[in-house]
Amino acid sequence: MTEVYKHRRQKLMEGKVFPATVCIFSGSAPMRSLDEAYPFSVDRNFYYLTGIEKENLILVLLCTAEGSIEEFLYIEPFDEVLAKWVGPRIRADEVYEISGIRQVKDIHNFRDDLNSYIERSRGAGKHHVYLDLWRYRADQSDTPAHTLATWLQQRYPAIAIEDIFPETAAMRSVKSEDELQCMREAQETTRIAIEAMMKHAYPGVNEAELEGAFDFALMKQGVRQHAFPTIVAGGANAATLHYTENCCTVEDGQMVLIDLGSTHGNYCADISRTFPINGKFSPRQKELYDTVLEAQRIVMGHAKPGITTRELNQLVIDYYESRLEDLGLRKNGLGVSDYYYHGVSHSLGLDTHDACTQRHPVLVPGMVITVEPGLYVEAEGIGIRIENDILITEDGCIDLSAGIPKTTEEIEAVMSK
Repeated sequence: MTEVYKHRRQKLMEGKVFPATVCIFSGSAPMRSLDEAYPFSVDRNFYYLTGIEKENLILVLLCTAEGSIEEFLYIEPFDEVLAKWVGPRIRADEVYEISGIRQVKDIHNFRDDLNSYIERSRGAGKHHVYLDLWRYRADQSDTPAHTLATWLQQRYPAIAIEDIFPETAAMRSVKSEDELQCMREAQETTRIAIEAMMKHAYPGVNEAELEGAFDFALMKQGVRQHAFPTIVAGGANAATLHYTENCCTVEDGQMVLIDLGSTHGNYCADISRTFPINGKFSPRQKELYDTVLEAQRIVMGHAKPGITTRELNQLVIDYYESRLEDLGLRKNGLGVSDYYYHGVSHSLGLDTHDACTQRHPVLVPGMVITVEPGLYVEAEGIGIRIENDILITEDGCIDLSAGIPKTTEEIEAVMSK
């Protein structure tokens, strides 16, 4: 994999000329309370470019006056005492073995070195410093990149600070075969854990117990990392898209909606299934479920290069429009938006909602997206979502989640065991 990371870094630097510097941070775990930190999760762009999953590291890529690219990784120095408590920090030989980066420096020298890079380029034109400045919410905490951008603007007002996120997002949107293999592994471990959860289900079970059955089945496979916090929503709870409590009892006759996923090599699976807690769909549950399943089939039949996710979502809306009357849902002026209020697709990869610069991207070969139509009839205590992950090919798509039970017959067969 070393060559893969080297190639990615080279591709990222294409078109950049002296003087230019790229800085990507691995991140660090925020403190939770007193001396306890949240679990560390590496910045996905840093991982994509290095393959390293350690905190408090900085990748620096530098265009030289001679036209070459220099690569540095700034790491924390080895601390013998700390190593006895939490294990050793990464060493220079490990950096090279994983990422192929030879030049390793002390992170305490980072800002002085950055000053030197900027000062050496005086007279050579405007120095461009590229940082990942993505911000999801206006009120979220600053990342190390945001903090550095503020520091640079105060001290070096003549330099240009550029956002590298659009470039990394474009690179990450098309998956290599190595990446796809990781995603297939995540699909398989998720499949095994979902089937274990279905077999464990029974009337009166708590949502938390079902979540535990899924977690245990993953851990039996050596998987500790989830793609995102698991959703287990019984009955009317399933009408809340991002339900998180997972603490209610699922009664006989109710369905439970699960939205969950494993990871492999940090690559995510994102799967939703809905099943009857007693193992048998009622006629009404089956009628609504098969409607959602048909919407998913229609979307998969049209997913191909050149189409947008907005167009795929419109297919779901149009199909539901044709079905509401027959389903008895065209009451009191209600329409599709009252029963279906999210999009049908998002990008998938190192993040569950993977890096993307367009709200409704045009599909290209190598992209992986979700297909997740839903139908939420809160008045009947029913929420249904069926989500598979697909790979866009040259002339259509491949269902990466095809092995995970999905039809009413397949689900009932698994639960009967």
